[in-house]
Amino acid sequence: MDQLYGTVFAIERSDDLASIQQRVRAAALPFGFDRFVLFSAAPVRDDLVEKIYWAEGNWFGDGTVVDAKTYVRRCPVTRHILSTDEAFFWTKTVSSRGEKYRVVRTPRGAGVHGLQIPVFGPAGLEGAVTYGGERIDSSARARIALTIIGVTAFRSARRLIEGGGDDTAANLTPREREVLRWTAAGRRQADIAATLGLSERTVENHLRRARLRLGAATTAQAVRTAIRQGEIED
Repeated sequence: MDQLYGTVFAIERSDDLASIQQRVRAAALPFGFDRFVLFSAAPVRDDLVEKIYWAEGNWFGDGTVVDAKTYVRRCPVTRHILSTDEAFFWTKTVSSRGEKYRVVRTPRGAGVHGLQIPVFGPAGLEGAVTYGGERIDSSARARIALTIIGVTAFRSARRLIEGGGDDTAANLTPREREVLRWTAAGRRQADIAATLGLSERTVENHLRRARLRLGAATTAQAVRTAIRQGEIED
């Protein structure tokens, strides 16, 4: 337990992504995991994955570079994070008929197995962490430890890359403020999109980012917070 706490504290204090990666590797390798993906998620997107913060390892056995499009297309169990709030194991088997992915209680047999951990915040699903390997420890001890480490790694990586979750309203982008102003004025997302020349999905993404930066659970709460802090006018 002391080792787990030490790893979590070290990740939280990391001031660069390489340090986070090193700590996660060191914690995950003894459990048999040697492949990693950390990504932010946008549930309103068709492809779900918004930005990959870290992808490492030969996930598909053919040296394919892991990007957002490839990851979702080749690893369909990723969409399972939309229907669960808990970490889950999955397994991939390869036969003459191709690759088959399944969400499982306990991975067994040959193939690549993984542990995927959805990460939630005030605005709902924020992203996920995935560990993979061929000979993994799927015990409750491994699942709990890697869940704690994974969530900490995700939040720390997001903080470094995007200045995420704990930002104040002063760090809203001009576009986020503009979308919030129109929302406060009672405009629908479709109307805001048409006015600003954006897609509705892009408008929703701006609102989601604004909620995260303001620590708001809902758009209405984000609007109230922005007004209170003087970022937009009442």
